[in-house]
Amino acid sequence: MTAPVMGKLEWKPAADVPELLAAPVRDALGDLPAYAAPIDAELADTAAFCAEYDVPMAASANCVIVLGKRAGEETHAAVLVLATDRADVNGVVRKHLGVRKISFTAQDDAVGRTGMEYGGITPIGLPADWPVLVDEAVVAAGPVVIGSGIRGSKMLIDAAALAKLPAATVLDLAQH
Repeated sequence: MTAPVMGKLEWKPAADVPELLAAPVRDALGDLPAYAAPIDAELADTAAFCAEYDVPMAASANCVIVLGKRAGEETHAAVLVLATDRADVNGVVRKHLGVRKISFTAQDDAVGRTGMEYGGITPIGLPADWPVLVDEAVVAAGPVVIGSGIRGSKMLIDAAALAKLPAATVLDLAQH
């Protein structure tokens, strides 16, 4: 299998470098055609990562965890958009989840519930009952760089595979 080229990183099949993945990501990866590469954990935030490793922002996707509330019920969900876009959390995401109030999940809560490091949270390996909302621009982007569950690495995957995750729904999530 020929390793893909994206930026200045040496990508290896993710299954061959399990130490570069958080445990929930390793456990959920299955046969997804993903690659992983080590990075400087201090450069895990998207803008710094893209600048240092020559990865276009349009080939990088960010995953945020949101918390919706309605009538005492809470719903966590993952929202995945390209780094060039912002998710319409208060509009499209809130309406899709059927909640009255929505906010970004507190950092400690997101880390505790996902088993992943903040800044490395990814849609692969999240709790099975969490919706994964994937922006249609991500799916159309081809290969994208996403988190690996830890800050010290990134994963590269064909974004179309993300649309096939068990809890995934593809929507027009970006604010226009």
